[in-house]
Amino acid sequence: MNEVDDAREGESDDAPYGILVVDDEPGILESLELTLASEYRVFTASTGEEALAILEQEKIALIIVDQVMPGMTGVEILERVSERSPRTIRMLLTGYADMDSLVRAINEGRIYRYLPKPWEPDELRMDVRRALDAYRLAWENTQLAGALADANARLRAENVYLRGEVEGRYSFDGVIGDSPAMQRVFDVMKKVSETDATVLLTGETGTGKDVIAKTVHYVGPRKDKRFVAQNCGALPDTLLESELFGHKRGAFTGAHADKQGLFEVADGGTIFLDEIGETEPGMQVRLLRVLQDGEIRPLGSSETHKVDVRVIAATNKDLEQAVEDGRFREDLYYRLRVVEIEVPPLRVRREDIPALAHHFLDRVSERMNRKLAGFTNAAMDRLTDCQWPGNVRELENEIERVAALAGDERVVGVEMLSEHVRGGASRGGASSFTPAVSGEGNMADAVEALKRHMIVGALRETGNKTRAAEHLGIPRQSLQKMIKRLEISDDELSAE
Repeated sequence: MNEVDDAREGESDDAPYGILVVDDEPGILESLELTLASEYRVFTASTGEEALAILEQEKIALIIVDQVMPGMTGVEILERVSERSPRTIRMLLTGYADMDSLVRAINEGRIYRYLPKPWEPDELRMDVRRALDAYRLAWENTQLAGALADANARLRAENVYLRGEVEGRYSFDGVIGDSPAMQRVFDVMKKVSETDATVLLTGETGTGKDVIAKTVHYVGPRKDKRFVAQNCGALPDTLLESELFGHKRGAFTGAHADKQGLFEVADGGTIFLDEIGETEPGMQVRLLRVLQDGEIRPLGSSETHKVDVRVIAATNKDLEQAVEDGRFREDLYYRLRVVEIEVPPLRVRREDIPALAHHFLDRVSERMNRKLAGFTNAAMDRLTDCQWPGNVRELENEIERVAALAGDERVVGVEMLSEHVRGGASRGGASSFTPAVSGEGNMADAVEALKRHMIVGALRETGNKTRAAEHLGIPRQSLQKMIKRLEISDDELSAE
C-alpha cells in the first residue's frame, strides 16, 4: 500500500462511505448515482484512467466497474485497484451470461460480487450494504491487528524492563547488610550462585530467606528462566503434592482437568521450597526422588518425566534435631544441605538496622506518597535497641505502620514509633520495669508477684489497657483476665 493509501485508510471521520462507479454509458452512471447517492458519496468515471485518478484523491470504500469498457477492461481496472487500494471492495457490473468469462473475471480481478444488468434497485442497495459491511469488518480487523501488535510490542518491552527491575532488586546490591554476619552470608551466596548446587537456607522467621533465594537465582545462570516459590507449611500433604507435581484429570475429587505442577513450571529455572521442615514423610520421599533422579510423576499418572530444576529450600526449624527425632528423613536432609546458608537474626546484626530502616522508609514513602526523609537520632536509637523477634519482616512492618500514620510529617520521631519499640525490651531482653521480689519463698508466689508488678507498671506508664497489653506482648483479653484474677484495683493503678 502506498503512502496516499495509508493516509486514506487512517481517516476516522463520520462521512458516508465513498463509492466509485465506472461505466462508459452515461445513462447507467446516472441511474447508479441516483440509486446510491441518498446514502453514500458517489463518484463517477467513464474510463479506467479517470477511475484511477479519482482513487488517488478520494477515500473509496467500494468500486463498481462495468465488465466491457473501451481501453482498459473492467477486470484490468479492478486489477489496478487491487494493487493500489487492496482494501477497497470490488464489484463487477455485467450484461453477459457467459459463466466462464465471469469466473475468470472474478478470479483475475479478485472481485467481491458481480451485478447483472439490468438490476433491481433494492437488490443493488442490499448488495452494496453487504459489501460495505465486509469493508468495515476488514478495516476493524486491521485496526485490531495493529493494536494487538502494538500491545505485544509494549508487553515485550515491559517484560524486558520488569526482568531488569527484578534482577536489579534481587542483585547482591539489593540485599542490605554491612555487618560481619551478613558479609559471611554474601561470601557464600556469591560462590553458590555461580553453580546449580542445591541450597538450604536456615534461620529464624522473618530474616529474609526468600530474598536471598531470589538473589541466588537472579544473579545465577538460570536468571532467564522461571523462579517459583511454595510454602510447604501452607497446604495439607495431598494438596501440596498436587501443587508441586501436578495431577491428571480425575486423580481425586475436584480434579476436573490436568494441572501442571510447579516443578514442571520451573523447568530450567529454580523452585524455592519454604518451610521444608513442615513436610510429612510421604512428601519427603517424593522430594527425595526429584533431587536424586530429576523425575516427577503427577498425581493419577503412571508416567514419569524429567525436569531440570534447581532447588533452594528454607526452614526455621532445627532439621538436624528433626532427623534425630525421626521427623525428617536423613537422606533428604543431606540432599538439601549441599550448601547451607545460615541467615542471622536481626538482633546479631544491629549495625544493619539504620540502612534497612532507611531503605524501607524510602520505599514505603514513595508508595504512600509521604514526605518522610529520615529519622531523629532518638528514634533510630530506639530502632537499634529493639530486640525485633520478628526480624527484618517486623522492622519493615514497623516502618510501614509509621508511614501510614505519618500524615505530613517529614522526619520520624520517637513518638511516631509503636509502644513496644519506643518503650519496650532493651538489648538484654529484660523489661524496663524492675520487680521488687525477694529470692525467698514459694516460686509460684514470686511469679504472681512479678506478673502483678509488670502489669501495674505497664498500665501506669501507658495509661490504657490496649497499649499496656501491646507493651507486655500479650492479647488485651489476656491482660483483662489477669487484672481480674490478680485483683488489681483502680486505686492501685493510680497510686504513685
